[in-house]
Amino acid sequence: MLRKGLGAIPAERLWVNPDCGLKTRAWPETRASLENLVEAARRVRAEAGADGSRAG
Repeated sequence: MLRKGLGAIPAERLWVNPDCGLKTRAWPETRASLENLVEAARRVRAEAGADGSRAG
């Protein structure tokens, strides 16, 4: 989903936010979800490169 967003939105304007429903989950599930979100954001940022343009 993040990669698809980069096709339509400049990287500097693309924000990653958790979806609703996290406050109804237990802490371990919430933490795991947020850790996955952070890792996905890091991977896509690395792919996009420091200047926000698509690498490769």
